[in-house]
Amino acid sequence: MNNSETPPTTRRQAIKTTAAATALAGVALPHVHAQVNEEVKISLIGCGGRGTGAVKNAMSVSGTLGPLKLHAMADVFDDKLNRSYETLRKDPVVGDKVDVPEERRFIGFEGYKQAMDAMSPGDIAILTTPLAFRWPMFEYAVEKGLHVFMEKPLSADGFGSRKLLEINEKAKEKNLKVGVGLMCRHCKSRNELKKRTDDGAIGDIMMLRSYRMQGPIGSCFTPKNTTDQSELMYQIRNFHSFLWLSGGSFSDFFIHGIDEMCMIKNAFPVEAKATGGRHYKTIERNGEELEAVDQNFDSYGVEYTFADGAKAYFDGRNTKGCHQEFAAYAHGTKGSAVISTSSHVPARSRIYSDQNIEKNWRATPENLVWAFPTGPRGVSLEGNPYDIEWEILIDAIRNNKEHNEVERGVAASVTTSMGRMAAHTGQIITYDQMLNSEHVMAPNVKDLALNGESPLMPDEDGHYAKPEPGAKKDREY
Repeated sequence: MNNSETPPTTRRQAIKTTAAATALAGVALPHVHAQVNEEVKISLIGCGGRGTGAVKNAMSVSGTLGPLKLHAMADVFDDKLNRSYETLRKDPVVGDKVDVPEERRFIGFEGYKQAMDAMSPGDIAILTTPLAFRWPMFEYAVEKGLHVFMEKPLSADGFGSRKLLEINEKAKEKNLKVGVGLMCRHCKSRNELKKRTDDGAIGDIMMLRSYRMQGPIGSCFTPKNTTDQSELMYQIRNFHSFLWLSGGSFSDFFIHGIDEMCMIKNAFPVEAKATGGRHYKTIERNGEELEAVDQNFDSYGVEYTFADGAKAYFDGRNTKGCHQEFAAYAHGTKGSAVISTSSHVPARSRIYSDQNIEKNWRATPENLVWAFPTGPRGVSLEGNPYDIEWEILIDAIRNNKEHNEVERGVAASVTTSMGRMAAHTGQIITYDQMLNSEHVMAPNVKDLALNGESPLMPDEDGHYAKPEPGAKKDREY
């Protein structure tokens, strides 16, 4: 792959979603959508927990929006595919909508093509593999005329980001609907807060802050490969540990907190500076303490700057035994707001008349101006944003409404990556610099094979290249 395939792109070009939608207003769009009573088929590509969950979300909301069926599945691990299939088949809500006989269950790096080949134009491909494979799979889905739902993050480097934007132009030409799994954008509570802050409820927003401070999560720390698996397959199974596959724990887990700040601010930042470190280099497996050799830091602190000078701060940590917090806040010239309270849902957003934020969402101090309403005994009325994003996507497909979240998804991914790169290099990283970065993390991603080498190979001692802030300044490893 050659970066010359995709010309330099600016931050302004990458986040032009609103302008693009306006330009399309009144234009006759190609007819690639199903009527409400027509069955739409789904292919699941990437059968881990998020992929299985996405299928449940899709098919649990399809009753009022017309029939859906899971028609094909693909993964590189047969155990993951089989586990996902059995989970979905036995699910009391969606089990009767699973129609995937063995001949439509595909294993291997070409499996995504086989799964999509089993579909018809206007069907839906769910892309929930590690992000390294996002752009080739999106490219093939667009070629086949399929609508797409793809998980966040979309990219870890500039090359992947630029490719997605390029491919998306073809998706828009074909009137394909594309959803991106940044479900917080569809949260009822956050959107009501956004309306109020847009109307000046807390004045001009000068600072935002978000925290995801937790113990080790997913596969973010990994020991040496002493298994009988190839390097490539070992890394894919532990994808949170490797930057080329996932953007590491930073991109895969922290993007939501960063993006919800951008949502409330109505902008993406222009630059980032950051710190980060690796304090613990061991991991416990089966009661044994092993050396961790992955590429992640275990703590990050990022200062994002917007074009108007406002700041957004993100603190992330994956360390057991420390203070834990999973929330986001906004501070303006007239007051402050809770964007989200604890985890993704329920957000329980609220507004205060000054900068004194009450952490207990049940409390009603004198400075509380507004809180998203709750039902009896505090029951959430927000709904599930994982379901809502699917309701919106299916409605767009059924009723031929404009719906394409790629540009925003790329912008969120680039913003997250610039914070990660700032921490890993020790440099100030701009949005345009990240988007046009020349370091291609997975240059041969379309040519990977089950028995082939990984784009990242360990040294003779089983260690992987790690970020070295100040020493490696123009690339992360």
